[in-house]
Amino acid sequence: MNSSGKIQYYYNYSSLVWFEPKDFCSQYDACGKFGICDIKKKPTCQCLQGFKPVSSGDRTAGTYSDSCERTSKYSKDDKFYVLKIIKVDGTLGQVTFFNQGPEEETCKNECLSSTTCEAYIYIANASDKESSNPVANCYLWTDLKNLQINYTDHGLNLSLRVPPFSSSGPPNSSKGSAGSKNKSTTYVIVLSILLVGVILGFCSCYILHRRRRMVEGSENQGSIEAIPMLFSNERERQVNEMMHETDNGIDVPFYNFNIILSATDNFSDANKLGCGGFGSVYKGKFPGGRELAVKRLSSCSGQGINEFLNEVNLIAKLQHRNLVRLLGYCIKHNEKLLLYEYMPNGSLDAIIFDQNACLLLDWKKRFYIILGIARGLLYLHQDSRLRVIHRDLKTSNILLDEEMNPKISDFGLARIIEGKLIEGSTNKVVGTLGYISPEYALEGKFSIKSDVFSFGVVMLEIISGKKNSGFYDPQEVMSLLGYAWRLWSADKALDLVDPRLKESCEKSQVMTCIKVGLLCVQEDPNDRPSMSTVVLMLGSESATLPNPTQPAFVVRRRISIASSSSSTKPDTTSNNELTISMVQGR
Repeated sequence: MNSSGKIQYYYNYSSLVWFEPKDFCSQYDACGKFGICDIKKKPTCQCLQGFKPVSSGDRTAGTYSDSCERTSKYSKDDKFYVLKIIKVDGTLGQVTFFNQGPEEETCKNECLSSTTCEAYIYIANASDKESSNPVANCYLWTDLKNLQINYTDHGLNLSLRVPPFSSSGPPNSSKGSAGSKNKSTTYVIVLSILLVGVILGFCSCYILHRRRRMVEGSENQGSIEAIPMLFSNERERQVNEMMHETDNGIDVPFYNFNIILSATDNFSDANKLGCGGFGSVYKGKFPGGRELAVKRLSSCSGQGINEFLNEVNLIAKLQHRNLVRLLGYCIKHNEKLLLYEYMPNGSLDAIIFDQNACLLLDWKKRFYIILGIARGLLYLHQDSRLRVIHRDLKTSNILLDEEMNPKISDFGLARIIEGKLIEGSTNKVVGTLGYISPEYALEGKFSIKSDVFSFGVVMLEIISGKKNSGFYDPQEVMSLLGYAWRLWSADKALDLVDPRLKESCEKSQVMTCIKVGLLCVQEDPNDRPSMSTVVLMLGSESATLPNPTQPAFVVRRRISIASSSSSTKPDTTSNNELTISMVQGR
């Protein structure tokens, strides 16, 4: 970013490839509400037909920063003036969605019957160019801003609501007959089209020349660096081919990227729900008032287009009340987005680890959440059309809806196991410290029992209100699993329970949950129960449960960095459980 606030992208630190904003009209809301920006005219800002500047100073300066206002009240006799090739960019204020049929008259009448509708856009036989899925064909605006004339063929026709006049459009400030006005308008349009054609021709020649020079330069240097501007068309072609190949197998709709931009207010921080290693999640308000969670995958996630489409295809096939439902997806250049149902109560960790929010969950609700997570995992492991290992189950990946129903989310690391297999292996261990099983962390082996281990950790965290990865005992330096095992061995298991639950909990039910949790985190995966057994144990009050053995990752040693000199240095303790955990045999 330079001193004037422009964002610039240079190739080899010398050649300017891209910058933004490109001109005055590219700035967001340059001309205020109901103002239109035309970089080819002076003044650049003008009020829309039927509107006037709010401030007299704006009238003189031609900036209209204080916006424009209507010159008359709304009337059902109002007409519509079509602004050709208009670009409606950025946040559009309030957008209303109607899909009542193919006739434009329906769209027009909807706007006229409203006392707040300023304009509409009608798209005949609307469909998304990047997908076979239908999209809205009538958009009503109650608030117009960030408008600018677009001299390319990618704009839209905006029908602006204006007071009724005898002529085909609103009156101009100039005097003369209607015929002369129409002729002048025709000349201006023809000249503008010719001028735009000449400009586009020069621009095309210049771009082709630049690309040829870039390619020649990269060949001479033996460079294989990808220039986004150079390869964007090829990349988009590959994306479209992949989407066409997999489109028949994807059961969720494709969303237009511009609609997502509008719904999330250009991915503003105000709409940000959270972020992680694979990207950020935003709240989006879509046409019709529907609220969705938009997951914007990070460019550093390492996931290619093909892997992304496979993930979409996988999640779309998973349907269970305890799994977050995927409602759509989008691919646009380097952007990869997933759209989920919005969970108003956020993630489980934000509640149980918060001193105040945790009071919302008494024991009855926590047990219901534990049982819901168990049923969701059972579905993944056994009851779904695909056998899926989640590999990243943790409290932050458990979302809660408005009724505190738990839903497992984030399937970015999930693996499908073919046939009757229940395990797999990998050279790259991924997951979250404190939740991954010892055999996966140390040997790269994962199975449905790896998910069982993670479930056991989550279960003990829900019971205790303490994080396993953040637990610290100054006397024995042990994990939450070790602390739970010590209390269990000393017949003091109830001391593990969150003190704020003492009055609401049922002791026998709590003891069952603690025992099941310890059974799930045993070191040997063969000793851990399957999720079907876990669900049975949690649902039965009379079942006889086996006694658990010592969990993995019980004791964590302090690692002292010794010096060859006689000087004394303080002990340094690593926070990485994987590198300093002492796994004891049974």
